[in-house]
Amino acid sequence: MAMQIYDSLTQELRDFVPLHEGKASIYICGLTTQGEPHIGHIRFTVAFDILRRWLTIGHGLEVTLVRNVTDIDDKILNKSAEAGVAWNEWSYRFERATSDALDILGVQRPSYEPRATGHVTDMVDLMQILIEKGHAYVAPDGSGDVYFDVRSWPAYGELTHQRIDDMESATDADPRGKRDPRDFALWKGRKAGEPATASWPTPYGDGRPGWHLECSAMARRWLGDEFDIHGGGIDLRFPHHENELAQSRAAGFGFARYWMHNAFLTLAGEKMSKSLGNGLSVPELTRTIRPIVLRFYLGSVHYRSTLEYAPGSLAEAEAAFSRIETFLLRALPDGPVESGAVPAGFAAAMNEDLNISEALAVIYTAVRDGNSLLAAGDAGGAAAVATDVVAMLDVLGVNPFDPHWSADASDASSDALAVLVESLLTQRSAARAEKDFATSDRIRDQLSAAGVAVADNPDGATWSLSTDGKH
Repeated sequence: MAMQIYDSLTQELRDFVPLHEGKASIYICGLTTQGEPHIGHIRFTVAFDILRRWLTIGHGLEVTLVRNVTDIDDKILNKSAEAGVAWNEWSYRFERATSDALDILGVQRPSYEPRATGHVTDMVDLMQILIEKGHAYVAPDGSGDVYFDVRSWPAYGELTHQRIDDMESATDADPRGKRDPRDFALWKGRKAGEPATASWPTPYGDGRPGWHLECSAMARRWLGDEFDIHGGGIDLRFPHHENELAQSRAAGFGFARYWMHNAFLTLAGEKMSKSLGNGLSVPELTRTIRPIVLRFYLGSVHYRSTLEYAPGSLAEAEAAFSRIETFLLRALPDGPVESGAVPAGFAAAMNEDLNISEALAVIYTAVRDGNSLLAAGDAGGAAAVATDVVAMLDVLGVNPFDPHWSADASDASSDALAVLVESLLTQRSAARAEKDFATSDRIRDQLSAAGVAVADNPDGATWSLSTDGKH
């Protein structure tokens, strides 16, 4: 079954047909390394990691994924200067922090991770092509700035479906040398006070690249003149992706054949901003929540749907994931011994533009059926279901048996299970003290159905997991 992708350019679902048979190429805009990344920044990496896994596992494609590092930028220069730290040291500090956060969450490393500063020659080449074709010009004021002439490209605005006259002025450079205020900077001439190390020579003067030029050049270097998918957060559609598309197409390159954009992760309905500090960073959150659960939470809704973070969000994710994990540990106490198959319903959901909600529904149904098989004493049937659940979790990157997760899955799950069982036993004890034996029996039956055997003795109730599924 073909996979359908919602293409932001055409604004419709399209069958995904790779440019090269058996292969898929993806470029996603990485973070600008100006500060500590929080989970609002990280969400897109999880979304596209799931895409990559599905194309690999579900369609057998050899996937090349390029995720760049924007390591030179106005914000980096400004923030490093405020902190009194060399700009390259500042940038590298947060590049490492970002990589560490993604490793914690089990995001697969990209095929290539090019830095903007390592591709200046490619950028100058692209800029020269645009100048020669009449789509770019050198500012006449001697600043060394080079601009893309948006009115020279009639299709400008096609990604976001805007008319040029309705667009706001580009604010990425001083407008004094522009023909039109909407023209955007390909190159920024060096200004007084800027570090000499943040400048490179060109035929038009020393300076540094504009943000949009960086990505077009790096995508072309590593994926060619045309590639399959360009992805990123919805906030990048304009001006960043619009400008990438215009300058690449104007230079004569096919560029991306599909455009995918993920929605925001919000805090109380508001887009997360850098003013939040480190409270929602991956290292801080994983002090109190398991990394696999945080990953599960970030990938728990459709990538084009807003994910809202609230104080109880991670606790809800922990409860939901623990139900899945507890079943797996009961059904596969020694871990999976064979590879499971992704059920047809799960595959259909993933092929529908990564419909995570429907895919999770298939997982939850399988877990419920598997628990029923355990309760009926059918350990073999439950194990077969469990191996299929493992296969589905592999696609989502949250297979608790995967060696990536540093904490032992069985130990972590045992801790979570103990908390849940002890809580229910406390409720049962209170009911017995009130002589509410109906509630006491109901709680015991619930635990028994979940494979937890309860024994009452003079010192209180004790519990254990049933290994034969007969209670």
